[in-house]
Amino acid sequence: MHKDRLNPYRFKIVSGGSRAFYAWLIFLVAVIIWGGLGYAGQLREGLITSHMRDSVSWAFYIGNFTIMVGIAAAAVMLVIPAYIYHWKPFKEIVIFGELLAISAVFTSVLFVLVDMGKPRRFWHMIPALGSMNFPSSLLAWDFLFLFAYAAVNIAVVLYLLQRLKHKKDHENAVLMSLVFISIPLAIGIHTVTAFLYSSLAARPFWHTALLAPRFLASAFSSGLALLLILFQVLRRTTNLEIRDDAIWKIGEILVYTIFLYLFFIFSEFFKELYSGTENIRYWKYLLSGIGMNRDLVLFTWTYLITGCVSFILFLVPLTRKNFITLNMAACLIFISVFIEKGVTLILPGFTPDVLGQVYVYSPTWVEIRTALMVYSSGLLLFTLMSKIVSAVISTARD
Repeated sequence: MHKDRLNPYRFKIVSGGSRAFYAWLIFLVAVIIWGGLGYAGQLREGLITSHMRDSVSWAFYIGNFTIMVGIAAAAVMLVIPAYIYHWKPFKEIVIFGELLAISAVFTSVLFVLVDMGKPRRFWHMIPALGSMNFPSSLLAWDFLFLFAYAAVNIAVVLYLLQRLKHKKDHENAVLMSLVFISIPLAIGIHTVTAFLYSSLAARPFWHTALLAPRFLASAFSSGLALLLILFQVLRRTTNLEIRDDAIWKIGEILVYTIFLYLFFIFSEFFKELYSGTENIRYWKYLLSGIGMNRDLVLFTWTYLITGCVSFILFLVPLTRKNFITLNMAACLIFISVFIEKGVTLILPGFTPDVLGQVYVYSPTWVEIRTALMVYSSGLLLFTLMSKIVSAVISTARD
């Protein structure tokens, strides 16, 4: 009898929502349909509908894949303070970091899917089912880490929800086992992604041992910045009690991650510009252009300036604890990392090409629409999962 009376109430919490919530869902579905129609054109006509060519064979899709793998890895920056050091303000919100990691892995896998000329080949990417050259293929290792990381995060979320549903404390032995598995996996997914780049012998722009640390520093910076904004949205749109202390602490952690992000970048600049080897042409293409080809110069200086401004805003306590400047800094560092990984990392690796020619790449509307479809799918997944988790937390408190 008691359970029967509770079930309609719980269903109402899960399915209910404000007009703004349903408007958001309708918007995401509309973008998915609109982007899907663009992707249908790519399926029908092939990757010729993109601007990728022999000179630039990795571009918009792979750049976004790299970004989303980094977002997924950033969840570990909440897991360590929450479960290793038992910092209570993070314990209350860390589950949403796990949800973001799951959504980001889903999104990154979709970007690989749309980058394939024939998506039916995707099953070859699935460990134990496909016929990838494991263990010699780094892409196989990348997907193995991604699937394992997603599985561990799903297990953590389901375990926490089960304990919340029955209003029981989590058992440290079970949870800590999952946490200690997720930490090296979080570092591993972006490290292996960096190895995908740095192991390509024909692309000297990516031949640096700093690429993996750079990836991790930029991942933690952009991922935490996104979480910082999402937590503010969640506490305005749900009944969750997300304390200011948690948001301030994320801002404080960002001071260190952004410093490392900028430090690694400027270390690369110094090494290439001071030594003046033949590989300096890639950096000249970024910083000043080659001849009349200056299409990446604006992007390069934009991500450098926005990264530095964001670091200053997070560094000063007065601006770090002001929500206007805090959110401004979060947006700036996200923009910086998005440009650095999505544009200035990928394209110089192929430009100039092995013949010294410069192929100017820009994404077509088909690529943009397809990317928006993928991002909207990830946001829809995160929204629905957050709604369910918020409902479970609300009922557990009653």
